[in-house]
Amino acid sequence: MVSAFRGVIEFMNNLGLYDVVLPFLLVFTVVFAVLEKTKVFGTAKIDDVETTKKNLDAIVAFVIAFFVVASAQLVQVITKISSNVVLMILFSLFFMILVGMLATGENGIELEGGWKAAFFGISFAVLVLIFLGALGWLPKMWDWLAKNWNNEIGAGVFLLIIVVGFMALAIGGSKKK
Repeated sequence: MVSAFRGVIEFMNNLGLYDVVLPFLLVFTVVFAVLEKTKVFGTAKIDDVETTKKNLDAIVAFVIAFFVVASAQLVQVITKISSNVVLMILFSLFFMILVGMLATGENGIELEGGWKAAFFGISFAVLVLIFLGALGWLPKMWDWLAKNWNNEIGAGVFLLIIVVGFMALAIGGSKKK
């Protein structure tokens, strides 16, 4: 027997809420926020108050959101990415709950220095893998690596990592007090 809530969700799915409306609202909101923050179209002075050109920002965000919704492939990629990002956020939240549960002391545990950088680095790497997987590039890259991997490529990657590490150390410098 189907519950009433499941029936409502299926009805919304039949209306196109998940395929059209929600992706449209997501893209519109993100593009509009970026345009407002960056002030790409400039500002207007109204009554000695400088404001962004919201009408232009809204029209451009509206058009871009419609272009995205018109492409079924883009909507599918957005759906895959958003579902995987939610899973990554839930995993991070559960990890932090577990660490907080095991923490002793009044202040708990705060990530500082290298741990914080490592946590953000791992999160960024997982996010990149999510995007590559949603675009269908991850299996292609894995197949290419499996077919073409040899000692020269491994040594080149290792050398590149070492050079980037030394550059990061040289550019980062030391912390000033």
